[in-house]
Amino acid sequence: MIQATLSPDLIDRFAAITGPAHALTADRDIAPYLVESRGLYHGTSPLVLRPGSVEEVSKILALATETRTAIVPQGGNTGHVGGAAPREGAMDVVLSLTRLNRIRDVDPVGNVVVADGGCVLATIQEAAEAVDRLFPLSLGSEGSCQIGGNLSTNAGGTAVLAYGNMRQLCLGLEVVLPTGEVWNGLRRLKKDNTGYDLRDLFIGAEGTLGVITGAVLKLFPRPLGHEVAFAGLKSVADALTLFERASSRCGTALTGFELMPRLGVDFTTRHIPGVRDPLASRHDWYVLVDISTSDAPETAARMMEALLAEGIEAGLVEDAVIAASEEQRRALWHMRESMSPAQKPEGGSIKHDVSVPVSAVPAFMAEADAAVMAAIDGARICSFGHMGDGNIHYNISQPVGADTAAFLGRWREINDLVHGIVLKHGGSISAEHGIGQLKRDELAAIRAPIEMDLMARVKRAFDPAGIMNPGKVVRN
Repeated sequence: MIQATLSPDLIDRFAAITGPAHALTADRDIAPYLVESRGLYHGTSPLVLRPGSVEEVSKILALATETRTAIVPQGGNTGHVGGAAPREGAMDVVLSLTRLNRIRDVDPVGNVVVADGGCVLATIQEAAEAVDRLFPLSLGSEGSCQIGGNLSTNAGGTAVLAYGNMRQLCLGLEVVLPTGEVWNGLRRLKKDNTGYDLRDLFIGAEGTLGVITGAVLKLFPRPLGHEVAFAGLKSVADALTLFERASSRCGTALTGFELMPRLGVDFTTRHIPGVRDPLASRHDWYVLVDISTSDAPETAARMMEALLAEGIEAGLVEDAVIAASEEQRRALWHMRESMSPAQKPEGGSIKHDVSVPVSAVPAFMAEADAAVMAAIDGARICSFGHMGDGNIHYNISQPVGADTAAFLGRWREINDLVHGIVLKHGGSISAEHGIGQLKRDELAAIRAPIEMDLMARVKRAFDPAGIMNPGKVVRN
């Protein structure tokens, strides 16, 4: 049974491990660690611990298991499903990885970087760039999210199409188990068939099996050619056809293919400073195409020009612009990455992070749009995302003038509606944000009993005391 209260003596025992300066107990100091980034979850906690070493993490977890104290690992706290937020009304101790932020090694010959679990993603990108390499994971929150959290949620980002998600970008892990034992799996091998792949159990586990304190990550040669284009189209079906042609023409050089609606462009140009519509006329749909090549800049330029010319000739592309500089490339990506925060000034938003087979994207969106509009008159659907891998952020802004609380009160109803259509098309209710608290019960409802039982067995095997991130992913 997990502790229902934390005595002053027990708090002092935990604080002695990190030192009082890194054991936060004052309400004002704890407050930023309690709220999930979208504001959906507001937890409670008597203590936030900020360990400065793997040894301190080990001692904290050993004491937590001994005393049956719930531990919530937290990285940059940029999640969207309540996976890193403590539970409301509980006595969860937040374990912040902020101080575990070292780059341990960069090996440009072996194309790896070894980093602490609390390293900010942008810091890893910069370490790779310093040795003329690329770490391709890119997220809107890369200036604050941490690599341990990226691994714990199996983050994808904008370059999955070419490089894969975190499972594909990670070679090895260091993990502190709930018992305090440390598993050093920091292997740099691309081929290693010695037994079970323990690494993949922790990637995507959302901190329910242990704390990721270190990782070996893959690096890649920096592209010599890089082109980004923004194109207007009539329909999602046309976007899919253009994607098929881009895949055939560009192969692995196609690093991004993002889908955006007119409404999303309106929101970003209205609310995000410095963002403007790159095209002279309005279009119903847009795609952002990103092409990177390793041989020469001219190769990427020829690919992009040929693709757009073919798209225009086929009647798929109504208008397009190719970025003429790195500044313009960043501006086009900034528009895409700003679509979610640009919804906030428009009022309440019911959001979905889903994936369907790429070929099913138009059918899914047409069916979901019809169902949502029938359920909520005047709903403003802002669906955008990584069309190249079928991951759509199917977001719905409240009708103009609607009551925000009443609209958000229908979150579960609309989730069930949209997720039912996702499953009908063979998709997933969580593409890259994880399960956390938000989708825990829904996961249990849609997965086969044997699958949920296997997850529960894994949880019990690694965390017999049930202290690790309770109430997330699976019920304790």
